Amino acid sequence: MTNKLVFLFSLLLSLQITAQEETLNLSLQEAINYAIKNNTSAKNASLDIDAAEKQKWETTAIGLPQISAKIDYNNWLKQQVSLIDINNDGIEDELVFGTSQTVNATATLNQLLFDGSYLVGLQSAKVFLEISKNAKDKTDLEVRKATINAYGNVLLSQESISIYESNITILKNNLRETKAIFENGLTEEENVEQLQITLKQVTSGHKNALRLNSIAHQMLNINLGVNLNTNVNLTETLEGLAIKNVDLELLNTTDEIKSTIDYKIAANDKRSKELLLKLEKTKALPSLSAFINGGYAGNNEEFNFLATDQRWFGSSLIGVSLNVPIFSSGQRSAKTQRARINLEKAANNLSETEKQLKFQVASAKSNYQFAIEQFNTSKENLTLAERIEKKNQTKFFEGITTSFDLRQAQQQLYSTQQEYLQAMLEVINNKVTLETLLNKTN
Repeated sequence: MTNKLVFLFSLLLSLQITAQEETLNLSLQEAINYAIKNNTSAKNASLDIDAAEKQKWETTAIGLPQISAKIDYNNWLKQQVSLIDINNDGIEDELVFGTSQTVNATATLNQLLFDGSYLVGLQSAKVFLEISKNAKDKTDLEVRKATINAYGNVLLSQESISIYESNITILKNNLRETKAIFENGLTEEENVEQLQITLKQVTSGHKNALRLNSIAHQMLNINLGVNLNTNVNLTETLEGLAIKNVDLELLNTTDEIKSTIDYKIAANDKRSKELLLKLEKTKALPSLSAFINGGYAGNNEEFNFLATDQRWFGSSLIGVSLNVPIFSSGQRSAKTQRARINLEKAANNLSETEKQLKFQVASAKSNYQFAIEQFNTSKENLTLAERIEKKNQTKFFEGITTSFDLRQAQQQLYSTQQEYLQAMLEVINNKVTLETLLNKTN
């Protein structure tokens, strides 16, 4: 029995450890797909579409038959007394009419025959559903953009850590060799101190890169919709991703502004304002509805309504109700004018949105093209900086140049390395910015 308990405990412990060490291995596209499915904003946007569909049916149901039922039970604790002169002798007699207990059961069917606001409401429900779908598309685009940015930042921090570690290894070797040369009296102490300063600066940068890597991972996890401590392993490299994101054809695409999601949102806002104006106008129209009901009433001195000999009396009624607005002291007119003003503002916003989108797309294309150029330039500069640093190392240990010259070459190399990393990230980020504006996801 003890062995079984030990085995069971070990099994549960191993399952718990496995769950804690769950790792997600994601390419960039897999990360995007995962985020769109699990990101909180994306999930809420999907729920908004579901809610809009329910609201559409809610509005539609207003014009469909409505049936209600009601049962009333009344028990007079003390019945009302009526005074009536039955014998015409001037003396009023006290009379009680009806029984002390009554039950009334009725069912009513109501049907809306005509209401202008209902017709506008149906159109508005469709527009509201379309607005919710546009909001979902917009959210997915923003989630995609945020995920790509976060994915790139993680890769940047990882590459930065790797470069720092490589530089630290080289610097430690240089410092060790220089110390040995100094101890043999073949170089000045200043050369050792210069290398120590450089090593401390690079070590400090490495520690900061480790902290930024942790933050970048947490930001990615937030976008993915997973726990902050979930281990996410990225299967792509920053350089490989940057090369894949160099797409010169994207710079030559026709700017179809009216197909962008931001334009559609502004257009739907204008459409909704048109319907609000139409709604205010329909409030001056009459509304017509009809109803039919039927019911039964029972009377008794005691609660014996379930008895077989209880007498029930049926009744039925049909009717039509016509509501005609006549005078509102100018209230309807003021509301209509206000709705017309809001429509004019929406039209102005739509026109302004189109202009802004054209400008933003042109700016995004320019930034993307510049990012590609910087990427190519930084790559060439990195090759040159590596050659210069290597030459200065050789000259330094041959005693041809000073430690100050070596340090300058090293600082130039470190700066160029970071510029190259940043240039790769800029290509990725500027491309997704342009794609988001153009509503492109491929």
